[in-house]
Amino acid sequence: MGKLATDILGIYVPEGKVAVFWVGQAGYILKTPQNQLIALDIYLSDCCRRYFGFKRIMPYLLEAHELNFDVVIASHAHYDHFDVDSIPAMLGENTQFVGAVDTKVECDRLSIKDNTTFLKCGDEVIVDGVTIKAVPCDHGAETPDAVGLWITVGDKTIYYMGDTAFRKDLFEHEDVQGADLLIAPINGMFGNLNSKEAAEAAEILNPKLTIPCHFWNFAEHGGNPDSFHKVMTEKGLNHKLLRMGEGILV
Repeated sequence: MGKLATDILGIYVPEGKVAVFWVGQAGYILKTPQNQLIALDIYLSDCCRRYFGFKRIMPYLLEAHELNFDVVIASHAHYDHFDVDSIPAMLGENTQFVGAVDTKVECDRLSIKDNTTFLKCGDEVIVDGVTIKAVPCDHGAETPDAVGLWITVGDKTIYYMGDTAFRKDLFEHEDVQGADLLIAPINGMFGNLNSKEAAEAAEILNPKLTIPCHFWNFAEHGGNPDSFHKVMTEKGLNHKLLRMGEGILV
């Protein structure tokens, strides 16, 4: 078992907290006080190189079979969020898969049929006390079914923006205001927020803490965490840069 799996299994999560580990790209693993493990858009393989020519340039931290996940979530069907090489191995007998409706095609192709829930904007599902609600995002006309995710663990809330462009009208909606943790893309490519836009979004959304994602895993995807850090600092907004494999308690 690798270091990341050991760290995740070993961390104690007290009541009223949730552990959040960054796995690189836009992927996170959440651990609840009840020791539930939730995989959120984690990209563990190099499948995007085979399909699209996007070579993984960051290290592999976790094998798909190392952890027994209670829930696997995919915000949309792009392969750096729905890892076609890893998800089948991540789904145990009792694992729940929760994905945007466009992931159903991939699930059907991979013969993933049991314990699946597909969400469109406004839908929500409760899995063992964890609430997962699909909220709007704007990932362009070619990906209309992509969603953001509002995840509630106990009294903690995480707003995972997914892949999205800057949409002030969406960010001003009361349903996504004041999360305990905001997770925002900063790569500024393929319709996503850049560093400045992510900071502006955080200013509107008013979370307690913001962490950036969607940078450095592919050379073609861009992203500058230093630029994000500087803009957030100038705005006086609470934020943290995580290294790959690092976890925090929220």
